[in-house]
Amino acid sequence: MELRNGRYAVAEDPLWAPWRLRYILSDKEKNGGTQPDVPTDQLLPDADPKCFLCQAVADTMHDRQRHVVLRKERAIALLNLYPYNNGHTLVSPVRHVDHLDKLTDEEQLESCQTITQIVQLLEKTMRPDGFNIGLNLGHGAGAGLPDHLHWHVVPRWNGDTNFMLVTASTNVIPQSLEALWLLLAEELGQKTE
Repeated sequence: MELRNGRYAVAEDPLWAPWRLRYILSDKEKNGGTQPDVPTDQLLPDADPKCFLCQAVADTMHDRQRHVVLRKERAIALLNLYPYNNGHTLVSPVRHVDHLDKLTDEEQLESCQTITQIVQLLEKTMRPDGFNIGLNLGHGAGAGLPDHLHWHVVPRWNGDTNFMLVTASTNVIPQSLEALWLLLAEELGQKTE
């Protein structure tokens, strides 16, 4: 706060977040309109052509563009395009499935193992003080994509809940998705070109 005309006023410095414009102007039904569609014949059986996770699973040629961090036989991990915090990663079964009881034992195990591997990767590269890990099951629980299960892995730092969250529902993300993807890909020994 600063003193103006004998009164305290909150500074009005702008928060520059140009990456959010893509989300504001996007077609939310099509992964924010930021990714090219994968031809239907390249999708897995039972995949939803409108599902950004199914699209990412099928598009093995554009991991950098889709921010895919890790691919396994039954699970995939990718950076959230609209993160709650820096490093926010989604872990999903490869198969388009909407309920936990529909996962095979192998899918459950590999999803859990992938979550563990992502936590270890983020601990090593970003050094957070903790994590929020969760699954929103159904629209009523806040799932933006209720038909394809996915866990949110959100790194947290002591004090990262600042006044902006309380007063303006604003998140400050200090690193671009591209820069974070490059850091994680390098740590995993993946090609970045």
